Order: sequence, then structure tokens, then C-alpha cells
Amino acid sequence: MDTERMPETELIARSIAGDGEAFGALVQPYLGLFSAGIQRILQDQLDTQDALQEALLSIFTELHRFQGKSKFSTWGYRVCLNEALMLRRSRIRRREDTIEDFLPHFTPEGHHMGKEGLKDLSQEATALERVEEAQVREKVQEGLNRLSDEQRSVFVLRDLEGMDTEEVASMLGISRGLVRQRLHRARLGLRGVLSPFLVGGKS
Repeated sequence: MDTERMPETELIARSIAGDGEAFGALVQPYLGLFSAGIQRILQDQLDTQDALQEALLSIFTELHRFQGKSKFSTWGYRVCLNEALMLRRSRIRRREDTIEDFLPHFTPEGHHMGKEGLKDLSQEATALERVEEAQVREKVQEGLNRLSDEQRSVFVLRDLEGMDTEEVASMLGISRGLVRQRLHRARLGLRGVLSPFLVGGKS
């Protein structure tokens, strides 16, 4: 059976019938997308792998509920995000969230490094700048920890993933108005803890 050339609709039908090979071919193109979405929520590689495995199992067992009203990738991505949020809730007491991927990175010598390890245009960063970066990182982490899971998921998808309101609403299965409401509250929550570091902010 050559699953690589099968249309997605046939792969879905075969997967629902219990065909594991067809299911593997169905999800293979989207594994990177699914994993990246989970990683954005959990910020932990081991937790991401656990959540992805659970999400794939959920997709396989719940695939008969997929009605084709949206793309399979959108439906599957939503399952993955829900799995990530559930895992985060179950482990939040023992794990601190990290925001390293969302903030500038510095070498021990103070040089800024991009995501690919590229050196910043500036050759040196003062000790004061490094202290301030650490303080900002700590404060943003504090802010993210204060957000509810619902606010955090919207903030991650809208502001960090760069999705538009319609995409976020479709992904999470909520209205556009609720997306805007949760995003507004998330931004206000982060602004509160970051205000001492903003221009004109008070300490």
C-alpha cells in the first residue's frame, strides 16, 4: 500500500478504520507544526515529547469525531494545544515556566546571541545591562506565571506565534471576541509586572 500518494481524505478514512500505516502518513507532514505548538506552551523538551505522544494517541482515537469543517492540521493542532495545557496544569506545581526563547540571549561575556547563535552587532554589554536583562527575564517569567492557562495560550498564539485573531479563534475553538478579551487581559498582566522597566515606568 503506497500511502505517500494517497489523498488526505483517504488517509483519514483508513486511519479511522485502524490503519496505523495510514495514520503515520497522515500526521507525518504536521509533526513539526504540532511539536512547535506544544513547545510554545510547555517550554520544556521532555514535556513536549510526552505531550506530543499523548496528543497523537488522542488524535488517532478521536479521529472519527473530525468532521472536515476545518483543515485536519488545524483540528490536530488544537488537540495538541489542549494536551499541552492539560499537561502543564498537572505539572505546574513542580515546574517553573521559562521564557528563554522569547528574550535576548547573552554569552557569559555579555555578547548578545541570536537564535542561531549569531553575535550581536555590539561587541560588549555592560554589567549593568546584563543585570537589567536578567531582571526583565525574571519579571516576564513572573508575569507569564500569573496568567491563566486560557490567557497564556491566546498570548502565545497571537503575540508569539504571530497568528491573527481568526486563526487563534479557530485553533482554540472560541469566538474572536473571547480571543481579544483574553489577549487584552494577558497584555495588561504582563504590562503590570514590566512597568518598572518601561520608559516612564515607576519602580
